[in-house]
Amino acid sequence: MENALLSIDALWVMLSAILVIFMQAGFALLEAGSTRMKNAGHVAGKQLLSFSLVGLVFWAVGYGIAFGDSLNGFLGTSGWLLNLPQAEGEVPLEIFFLFQMAFAAVSAAIAWGGFAERAKLGVYIIFGILFTAIIYPVVAHWIWGDGGWLAEAGKQDFAGSTVVHLTGGVAALVATLMLGPRIGKYTSDGKPNAIPGHNQVYTVLGVAIIWLGWFGFNPGSTLSVADGFFGYVALTTYLAAAAGALAALGTVKLALGKADVPMMLNGVLAGLVAITAACAFVEPWAAVIVGAIAGSLTVFTSVYFEKKGIDDPIYAFSVHGIAGIWGTLSTGFFASPRLVEITETGQPGLFYGGGIHQLIVQAEGVLAAGAFVGVTSFIILWILNKTMGLRVTEEDEVMGLDLSEHGTYGYPEQMAQETGSSQGPTV
Repeated sequence: MENALLSIDALWVMLSAILVIFMQAGFALLEAGSTRMKNAGHVAGKQLLSFSLVGLVFWAVGYGIAFGDSLNGFLGTSGWLLNLPQAEGEVPLEIFFLFQMAFAAVSAAIAWGGFAERAKLGVYIIFGILFTAIIYPVVAHWIWGDGGWLAEAGKQDFAGSTVVHLTGGVAALVATLMLGPRIGKYTSDGKPNAIPGHNQVYTVLGVAIIWLGWFGFNPGSTLSVADGFFGYVALTTYLAAAAGALAALGTVKLALGKADVPMMLNGVLAGLVAITAACAFVEPWAAVIVGAIAGSLTVFTSVYFEKKGIDDPIYAFSVHGIAGIWGTLSTGFFASPRLVEITETGQPGLFYGGGIHQLIVQAEGVLAAGAFVGVTSFIILWILNKTMGLRVTEEDEVMGLDLSEHGTYGYPEQMAQETGSSQGPTV
């Protein structure tokens, strides 16, 4: 019987890994649809490029740093090339690796949003390797690793509002700031110009796929089907996403007078990001509040950052960074005593009489992870800027990265009509 249950758990985690991997298709559609036609092939293609890089680097070193034997709670020091013993009674190592690798790939996909439409392809490759080898796994070890210092403190981050989303969002923000705005984004007096994405249908389909994949992301993090708790996690995940969508749509309608579809989509994602930490710790009513606040926050912060000269093409920091911060802190308010007992992680939240202890632990995690990712990302990108340059030339940016980096457009016939050019690779 025990072997049968373990087999079912293994199958569940493998299915969840596949769902999270499929989120890469969603990110490809979301990011390509949110950017201009002349960059669509590049933006979509780099999704598979980064997924390939992340898989190999996480297998070689990243998994060991995240989940190997702990060095003073800071990083793992074993498990290179997945050379770790199989723990008795646990999901097979290879399946757990694929599940965790998919999480690392999502974090990298978030980070790429800050590079969109103006970064060199080589920068993606080098930063992607270092992000997966150094930045992401260290944060993962702190919070999820056996002996990680935040794990020992009882930090509640069930599926990665901090580990995955804040990490990717902060890296995206650093890249956005260092690259500077896209050409034409701001007028001479600093007012932002709208640069709409080329295909809103792609963005809707992309978010729908990501939402579906999230049912592997959060419920899959139970790593078990034995008590059916994965169903509860799926419920809170859905409620928060739905609340985020409606809150964002209502907020943007009230603030700007239009029911903006991209903002609604960002609300879905923000709700999902926020509940990712809290999905196993809060009651359904609290999940609705967590998602709704995240949806509204992403509208206000997106508009604010844009007015301040921060050109974040897919609003990666607002959607993943800000919502990741809120979601992480939310358990300090809403963590239910009965769910804390079930998960055996941390303490109840402030609104249940648990005091401010858990909120302080959550805030420590946000500050530590944000500072580490921000500083490390800046150092890596500063070195890359001094050695190879981060940004393509003005001519290449105007031409579009499809043609300048890859030799052909993602939409060759359409772009040929618009530019009067038939440029492409010569065979």
